[in-house]
Amino acid sequence: MAGASPNATYKEGKAIIQVASLFNQLLQHFPRTEFGALVKKNDAERCAKGFGCWTQLVSMLFCQLAHADSLREICNGLGCCLGKLVHLGIGKAPNKSTLSYANEHRPAKLYEDLFYTALKRFRDEEGLGPRKKKFRFKNKLLSLDSTTISLCLELFPWAKFRRAKGGVKAHVLLDHDDYLPSYVLITEAKRSDVKMADAFTLNPGSIVAMDRGYSDYGLFGKWTAEEIYFVTRLKENAVYQVVEECVVPKDRNIRSDQLIRFTGVQAQKDCPCLLRRVVVWDRRTNGRSCC
Repeated sequence: MAGASPNATYKEGKAIIQVASLFNQLLQHFPRTEFGALVKKNDAERCAKGFGCWTQLVSMLFCQLAHADSLREICNGLGCCLGKLVHLGIGKAPNKSTLSYANEHRPAKLYEDLFYTALKRFRDEEGLGPRKKKFRFKNKLLSLDSTTISLCLELFPWAKFRRAKGGVKAHVLLDHDDYLPSYVLITEAKRSDVKMADAFTLNPGSIVAMDRGYSDYGLFGKWTAEEIYFVTRLKENAVYQVVEECVVPKDRNIRSDQLIRFTGVQAQKDCPCLLRRVVVWDRRTNGRSCC
């Protein structure tokens, strides 16, 4: 006979397995006492009639995890989990009208405070863990990228993105020391990525990895003058002159290592400095990539 699970309890001679769902494990990162203190601080449950802020938090997290598109999907989805909701700290699934009223009238400052409180705790406790492999350089490594979040245009007319679609864009600067964001900027979805790159404060010596959407010669020249390093893919139509060929290491996937200078009239004006061009063979895609 196999041994009983260490998480099993016994009642009337029968083993009852206590299962912690992934959702429950996620919620454990938000201690109820800490959340309760923030609710009290923001007076978020003033005039609440049985529908607490914790139920609201669980409902909206469920919305994100289940990719729900409406209040009906949230409430019906939680309703299907009847009997299991007690493990999430709530008694029953909310009604659509109740959840809608709470989202409209309860202070958003509560969840802003919750975000920064959790972020500080994760950083202090290395909640996501330090990077496993130490790089050979000591520079701060950052990743810069953005993502578009769709919104209902009827509810958010200011967020017009396309003719019949609304949205906002989150510009994120990720710190690779603990895989947590250093900065997050929310703008209109139509805002250009490269125009927001200047909004982030970067220290000299930092290394920023980004995609080709941030390729801008003026930005390259500015960062070089500020002693900020960057890694990105070179534009296919870039015009440049090879100033020096560097030694390529043997038995590696590096095909070329060069110092280049842009030769276009405007490119020379925006970025007169030398840049390093590295051609790498990607075994996964059987192609090469320049950066």
